[in-house]
Amino acid sequence: MIDLDNELIHPLTFTIDCGRRKTKKYSFRYPDLKELRKLASFVLDPLDFKQRHGKFLSILFADVVEGLLSVLVQFYDPLYHYFTFPISVSAYAGGKFEIEAHWAKKGGLFGLPSIFLIKEATAFAQTGSVDAFEAIFVLLIYGLALFPNIDSFVDVNTIRIFLIQNPVPNLLGDMYFSLHLRNSKGGGTIVCCIPLLYKWFILHLPQTPAFMENKQCLRWCQRLMSLTNDDIVWYDPSLRNLEIIESIFYQEGKDPQHLKQKIVHAWHNVHRKGRSELGPCNSVALKAYTLWVKKRALELKMPYPFERLMSMVVVEPLTLPNQDIEELEDALAKMKRENDMWEERFHALSKKHEKL
Repeated sequence: MIDLDNELIHPLTFTIDCGRRKTKKYSFRYPDLKELRKLASFVLDPLDFKQRHGKFLSILFADVVEGLLSVLVQFYDPLYHYFTFPISVSAYAGGKFEIEAHWAKKGGLFGLPSIFLIKEATAFAQTGSVDAFEAIFVLLIYGLALFPNIDSFVDVNTIRIFLIQNPVPNLLGDMYFSLHLRNSKGGGTIVCCIPLLYKWFILHLPQTPAFMENKQCLRWCQRLMSLTNDDIVWYDPSLRNLEIIESIFYQEGKDPQHLKQKIVHAWHNVHRKGRSELGPCNSVALKAYTLWVKKRALELKMPYPFERLMSMVVVEPLTLPNQDIEELEDALAKMKRENDMWEERFHALSKKHEKL
């Protein structure tokens, strides 16, 4: 699924005043997912469904907390297309049904009404046609939850993305386009997969009781501006070997700025760098990068004032004295020597058994 870690969030690690900029008024289009949640009750094996189709059920039941996303989008940086935070300043294969009769046009695009698809999915579920039900159900999730472009309608572009079976780059494109457009217009309604954006962001926030319980009833802007670099969950090691982009859908015939050609050219000029150039995969920012982010934060300025609240402070780990460090190094060296000795004995015994 989507891995936005270390791609969209850029931490700051200094405590000087970045200055203030005006906030913008945003709203979000929250799709009505009641009917999809009802259909989810027909899924007999959620684990099997997850393996076959992905983590779509968790998106349907995501509990989006009011207010957090409105604060999050205030940190969007239109120049570099990411979020800058003041951290420490802080193809349908099963069954057959009549598509042509219900193929319609809405909002300038052809597609299928969701009421028709919901009816068909329910009928297949009730007759035990699991594959047919799941295919239509997932298509509905694509159209109503992942790409809610037109209310109660699954448009042809969403159907094409569904057939490709790799929504990641298009989800990113939807989010970036809507954020960038609304930011350039000074506000407005952001249209993208809101539950997924919320789930991605909330996973980076601290899980400590002080932050989660919020006994001081602080606003989200106060809570976010109180965080430090150490409070944030930057990286999930389980995603290290995950393949993010397999393919991308691009609508032909609608490219006045020749963006597709630019994307292809840029992709061919990507150079992979490994551990020798970038260091270990531990989400620790290099000095040059940190300085660059600081400079950009001062140019961009922050939408809210910095507030360091004592109840949010995380106790720093104790620093070991040099003597203790030396003792630990000696102990590690001794363990390495013992390990080498046992390896030599093991190899000697193995050769002896081979001769026998």
